[in-house]
Amino acid sequence: MTDDTMLPPYLRGRFAPVPEEHSAAGLTVRGSLPPDLDGRYLRNGPNPLPGGDKGHWFTGSGMLHGIRLRAGRAEWYRNRWIRTRELEGHPFIREDLTLDLTATPANTHVIRHADTVLALCEVGLPYWVSESLETIGPFDFGGRLTTSMTAHPKEDPDTGELHLFGSGFAPPYLTYHRVTAEGRLLDSRPVDVPGPTMMHDFAITEHHIVWMDLPVVLDPVLAGRAGMPYRWDEGYGARLGVMPRTPGSTEVRWYDVDPCYVFHVGNAYENAQGHVVLDAVRYDRAGFQYAWTDIGGSAGPSGLVGAMEPGHSQAPAVLHRWTLDPVTGRVTESQLDDRAAEFPTHNETLTGRSNRYLYTVSGDGIAKHDLAHRTSHVHETPGTSHAGEAVFVPAAGATGEDEGWLLSLVSDEDGAAGELLVLDAVELSVQAVVELPYPVPAGFHGSWLPEPVARF
Repeated sequence: MTDDTMLPPYLRGRFAPVPEEHSAAGLTVRGSLPPDLDGRYLRNGPNPLPGGDKGHWFTGSGMLHGIRLRAGRAEWYRNRWIRTRELEGHPFIREDLTLDLTATPANTHVIRHADTVLALCEVGLPYWVSESLETIGPFDFGGRLTTSMTAHPKEDPDTGELHLFGSGFAPPYLTYHRVTAEGRLLDSRPVDVPGPTMMHDFAITEHHIVWMDLPVVLDPVLAGRAGMPYRWDEGYGARLGVMPRTPGSTEVRWYDVDPCYVFHVGNAYENAQGHVVLDAVRYDRAGFQYAWTDIGGSAGPSGLVGAMEPGHSQAPAVLHRWTLDPVTGRVTESQLDDRAAEFPTHNETLTGRSNRYLYTVSGDGIAKHDLAHRTSHVHETPGTSHAGEAVFVPAAGATGEDEGWLLSLVSDEDGAAGELLVLDAVELSVQAVVELPYPVPAGFHGSWLPEPVARF
């Protein structure tokens, strides 16, 4: 019998990978599923093959979990590995720091754009998957994408364009891309930054791209070892950049900020004074170091979310705001909430526009943050269960920003079967719980894919 306590934290408890693919139909629902939830909830995350540990939570092979909802019923659950070249044993990075863009673990996010579902991870190309979670193959926008693709592209709610970037271990370290609403990669531009950093996320506003050039940098010495080849480097500096969305522009105005790291952006927008406002989850050096060693397997049992657990003695990750003044060149920094937070989400019809609410994972539950009043409250999950990222789905005919539901996959510390939690986003009250027949390990990011409207 295996002693799980001897395993690294990201291979046990609620992080324990599942060893098989499953399909199940006719799922049990407690409560009442809103009948206008007609679509698929998909979530991605690392799930190494049995015996396939690569030394870090971030590097496990990607697995999608999906639940089909329709007419108040939960019709099916499926989980599938994403069959990339990395899953077949091809390393995505060689000792000479050359990337194989098709050997990505594809384990971080899943989106749909222009009727194409893409599994994403920032070290390579996206992988095209079917809506039933079967892998079709690497996707390079008809040969136009020649860099990696961020796991956090941003779709403009007005134009339908998809904005994204690729980061590299060699120059150009950063490349911006723009994809039309119809799925054609139209624009690629190198953006000048001094070195290879772990730029995981970025933001858009109505007229700008917002970059985060922060002091977690590639270390070539670490690149040949198991795990992730990055470390904190105070000497690199920390700055935010604002680049016009004007076609062809690569001019960036940089604003120096206090040293920090950001895994995930909440949202950004331009306020009435013409300032660029960025809301994100901020780690100071102590909080980052704790979380980084934790997810790498050399600290406590909680993974990235460990920096958010109640009783955590290090500086936690918290929601933070930067306000960038293009006239004076000054930046104002402020903490939005003292509640520990990660995986921020919002109503994506307001991406790049002013929003009042953000939703985060906090402790074991889901927090709702009112940015106008700088208050928050939380829905705590019971027992040993832990909520994952909460994806906001607007209600049909909604007139208020928070009218809708939050969908979150819940994982259990004791290995019990997973659940899909459906919360009323206004009150954070439980609308329904879909009982899944198998455990679901903690993962990263997901999306709601509504059923396409029939065309006649």
